[in-house]
Amino acid sequence: MKTKYKLLCLLLTLLSFSCSKWVEVKPVDRLGEDQLFVNKEGYLKALNGVYVEMTNRALYGQEMTAATVDVLGQYYFMTNTQHVFLQRTTFAYTDEGVRRVFDGAWKKAYELIANCNVIIEKCGDGPSQALPQPYHGIIKGEALALRAMLHLDMLRLFGPIYSTGRTLPAIPYVSKSGFEIAPIVSAEQGMQQVTADLKSALLLMADTDPIRTEGVRNSANPVGGNDLHYRQYRLNYYATKLLLARAYLWQGNKVDALLHAEELLNEVQTPTKTVFPYVTQANATHAERPDRVFSTEVMFSLYDINRLQMYNRLFDVNLQVTSKLSFHTGTDFTRVQATYDDGNDYRRRVWQNASSGTVTALTNTKYADVVDGPGRYMIPLIKLSEALLIAAECHPDLATGTTYLNKLRTARNTFNLTPTATNLITELGKEYRREFLGEGQLFYFYKRNSFQNIPNHAVLNGEKTMVLNNYVVPLPDSEISQRN
Repeated sequence: MKTKYKLLCLLLTLLSFSCSKWVEVKPVDRLGEDQLFVNKEGYLKALNGVYVEMTNRALYGQEMTAATVDVLGQYYFMTNTQHVFLQRTTFAYTDEGVRRVFDGAWKKAYELIANCNVIIEKCGDGPSQALPQPYHGIIKGEALALRAMLHLDMLRLFGPIYSTGRTLPAIPYVSKSGFEIAPIVSAEQGMQQVTADLKSALLLMADTDPIRTEGVRNSANPVGGNDLHYRQYRLNYYATKLLLARAYLWQGNKVDALLHAEELLNEVQTPTKTVFPYVTQANATHAERPDRVFSTEVMFSLYDINRLQMYNRLFDVNLQVTSKLSFHTGTDFTRVQATYDDGNDYRRRVWQNASSGTVTALTNTKYADVVDGPGRYMIPLIKLSEALLIAAECHPDLATGTTYLNKLRTARNTFNLTPTATNLITELGKEYRREFLGEGQLFYFYKRNSFQNIPNHAVLNGEKTMVLNNYVVPLPDSEISQRN
């Protein structure tokens, strides 16, 4: 990958909270690195610019969460041959439009990786007058974690099924700034670098991130400014720890995945210190301001003031049937009932027969705008529930693993399960499907476990056979062309 870093708007967009919203400061048109990295404010501007650009439609503002990657996960019912997502749900990777989407995600991800590299290098090996503690540990730690996360998602999407293809070429791992074309490394080599970056990030943030001592710090108008507040909107220490567990599980390393998941749960879910409390029934079922993203449980989320635009593009009741993502083109709840095994499940409530006055249709309202509602601008990327599901999958004792699974189900207001050792992974797949709607995680679960039977996009309730090669998205033309 040719690392073309641009210290333009990306590195110069300053975000801070004012009461309950972000304030955007217009960037200077051009500002050199020497002028930017002279104090902690400059470093924070650079890092905030990465977070802002992560909400780009090409990445987590649409395609890598609620749209393309979820469509690959076969969430949505689609039979119209003119549907704009049909080529993606049928894995038509050679289609020109599909290729453009993946090329856009790839380019944006590596653009942000390049900017993370600039920040990491400018941070240096230790605190300085320009960047004292705790800012050095937090800023460099977050930049390392972001670099790892972006590489991990590119590897999960474009790389081979790890269990059978770890030695196969996967992606370039770009760990320094400049214009040199980084070599494509194997999946195993890429994952080694992901875990190394995450470990380094944890060491840097272990004693500097205030989330460990003061929680998420979502106070309005905090004394001393917003720099180290609203930690759910940053790739903080706890989110990085869970991301490391995710990375270990991708490698099939259940021992270390379980270790980090349980350490995390033991620290954030103690009787005397609950950093990420389960959503309450009152908030999950509130008539006017429901918490549809279970905001208290979110460990890392992007803050996207344009989230409603994503909703309007993908889910709005007024959309044509050739554009809308739904479980049915009309008002049929068959696919909803097949997905959620308990009508009392809080997660089921996002599916409503919405009406515009002229149109009534089944609609996914998870990201519909709720004025003054909890998590109004959140796009969740890492949540407490994933730690429970990782622990459930990785624990060698079935009874203990089942306990973790049922902790999540209890928190979602649904009945306990008693899976067998042979069907545990199937039940976990169903739970991922319920839990991560709109968040871009289900496809990776299927890929990691080489699922050969997945939901069928063409019927309301049923499965189809998955060709394992379809789990591997071809490298984009823009990347291949640099190497020819």
